[in-house]
Amino acid sequence: MSLGLIASDIPLAERYDLALVDLDGVAYRGHEPIPNAATGLGGARAAGMRLVFVTNNASREPQSVASQLTELDIPTSSDEVMTAAQAAAALLRTRLEPGARVLVVGGAGLFTAVHDAGFVIVESADEEPVAVAQGFAPELGWAQLAEAAYAIQRGAWHVASNLDLSLPTARGFAPGNGSLVRAVQAATGVEPSSAGKPSPTMYHLAVERAGASSPLVVGDRLDTDLAGARSGGYPGLHVLTGVNGGRDAVLAEPGLRPHYIGADLLSLLVPHEAPVQAAEGWWTCGESAARATEGVLELTGPQGVDLIRAACGAAWATVDAGGSVDADSVPDLAVGNA
Repeated sequence: MSLGLIASDIPLAERYDLALVDLDGVAYRGHEPIPNAATGLGGARAAGMRLVFVTNNASREPQSVASQLTELDIPTSSDEVMTAAQAAAALLRTRLEPGARVLVVGGAGLFTAVHDAGFVIVESADEEPVAVAQGFAPELGWAQLAEAAYAIQRGAWHVASNLDLSLPTARGFAPGNGSLVRAVQAATGVEPSSAGKPSPTMYHLAVERAGASSPLVVGDRLDTDLAGARSGGYPGLHVLTGVNGGRDAVLAEPGLRPHYIGADLLSLLVPHEAPVQAAEGWWTCGESAARATEGVLELTGPQGVDLIRAACGAAWATVDAGGSVDADSVPDLAVGNA
């Protein structure tokens, strides 16, 4: 699949039969709705696109996630939610037999997923668990992290639901599961296995569950959502409502690049232009254009998604040809509608 942006002459909701949609920063922010999310997802459903919400959050039960979405005017059932807790349990099953003892450090969603996978949940390293399953929960403290460290030092397999360093909330970015995992890793010196994005495990599970033939990943984070799309071989839509903005996309390494860029979830309902190479090194998209000259990015045209697309075309082509783009020459790039 192309390492650059690609075009779609029809709305994405008509081209793809399933959207694998991230939650925080895409469908909502903390407990607050994101503008146009309900309209975009509702329109995608009306066009025949199915939805599965795929989240690195392992603390909550799928039904709890579905209820929150429904309250935000995004009607959702629990079987349309795939959590990192479910992916962690699936990863445990690749090496452990049912009945194996697992120390769970996390929230209710992780406890339920590990239990439903057939494992015996223990609370102490002294109960000789063969694995530690670690996921985020706001109530986690030193005692639980220490218990995990003791078990891992004794040989237990460390499985993390995800390695996100930060967690978007309504008040800003808070420490995520990856930050807590690093604390345990620092104490043990053992690198954990991870089930969450950017591993494509959850995407594969969701596609299999839905029986989809043409899935599209939708996310706001390049290092998790879109990296997982690339590693899993899925096209990815980067929406600019969360962690990573347009400037980040322009500077993205090849393995983190999206295939489409949109302002928000309304971008599921429209065709997408891709930048094209023009004369004198310019890349154009709509009324916008960009080129990289001696490592300096030049831009012309109105602010918006097309300018970001053109900038990605110019910057990525330069890097892929062995050149470089000075990050200081890439401005913050504002967006309007997709």
